[in-house]
Parts: sequence; structure tokens; C-alpha cells
Amino acid sequence: MLSIVIPTYNSSVVLKQTIQSVQGKAGVGEILIVDGGSTDDTAQAAAELGARCITAAKGRGSQLKAGADAAVGAWLLFLHADTVLEEGWEKHVGTFINKPENENRAGYFTFTLNEGTKAARRLERVVARRCTWLGLPYGDQGLLIHQSLYEEVGGYADIPLMEDVDMVRKIGKDRLVPVPVRAVTSASKYQKSGYLKRMLRNVSCLTLYFLGVSPERIVKLYG
Repeated sequence: MLSIVIPTYNSSVVLKQTIQSVQGKAGVGEILIVDGGSTDDTAQAAAELGARCITAAKGRGSQLKAGADAAVGAWLLFLHADTVLEEGWEKHVGTFINKPENENRAGYFTFTLNEGTKAARRLERVVARRCTWLGLPYGDQGLLIHQSLYEEVGGYADIPLMEDVDMVRKIGKDRLVPVPVRAVTSASKYQKSGYLKRMLRNVSCLTLYFLGVSPERIVKLYG
């Protein structure tokens, strides 16, 4: 019923916990790892945990697209390698899937960071408002979508970044539904560069994207 697609690149440190959070749950037909050429033991770790592993050109857009093309489930759940779904998530996902009208909608989870600082809580509130006001959930929040809707909107674009924004814009705010499950994501990237600097970088990239600057150009500017 459900294919879980996880793009990876040198993700062995975080991948085990992510896979274990979804492994063996009701309705999960397969866990599909799409690796972008890792130089660590990501592929081996995935195989040892019973996940199916394929390779694709490095980049979340191309990896997510390849995963969707290879998936066999009627429903797709796209999940980042450093994101862990909270216990009991499968019940809420099952409820969403079992409503026929949701075949024409897509679900996303609640953005949560795995540290308890004030900066983390502040960012979580900012992301919640972004979802409510703009209908732009982060890729970190996962995406639950039926194959038919995925194909209707054209799927993930093969672009080096902003693939999550491109996808949810194609789905449309009115067809995006919050699923009451916390998606707990590693705060390491915010700890490394600093919350304010990372948030400003994200806003700058998003602004340039909406102004029509290509993702390839934004990558050259920001890395």
C-alpha cells in the first residue's frame, strides 16, 4: 500500500534511526533508499535493515524523482534521511489514506527539531506559520501523496534545490493537509551554521526562487 522513499548521501549515521521508525509498521509495503553516490556505508546500512536501495544522480530532486519512478505502492511517503516520525504515526497516516477524497490531496507532518533550545522552538513556530499562511511545508516535514496525484502534478523536478517548494506549489495550498504527526529532524545543520544565519539563507534562496532565479544559479550563489 505505502512506499516510503528516502534520499540519502553519506547518511549512515542518521539512517538507521529513520528506517527503524517506519520499519514493520502496518501498511508499509517497502522502504526505498535512493542513494546519490555515498562514499560511506549508507547502502550497506540500508541493506542490513532490509530496505531496498537504488542509486540516482546526486541531488534531492533527481533522487526523489527516481524513487517515485521505482516505487510500487499506490501511496508514496517521501521522507528525509535525518527525519524520524514519532511513535504511532502509522495510525494517522492510515486514517488519511483511508479517506477516498485524500487521493486528490497530499499530507505533511509537523516540523520538529531534536533539541529543546529556544531557537529551535522559535523556528518551529515560524515553519508552522509558513505552512498555514503560505502553504509551503519544508521537505523535512515529509510528503504523503497518492501515485495518481503525484503523476497529475508532474512529480518532483530534477533540480538541485527548491524541489520541495516546486512540488508543493504544483499541488497547491488548498490540497495540502496537515497530518498530526511530529517529524523530528536533526538540528545539526542549524547548530553548525547558526539558526539566524541558516534561516536568512533559506529566506534568501526562497526569495530568489520566487523572483525567477533558477535553482542552478541559486546553488552557485549559496552552495
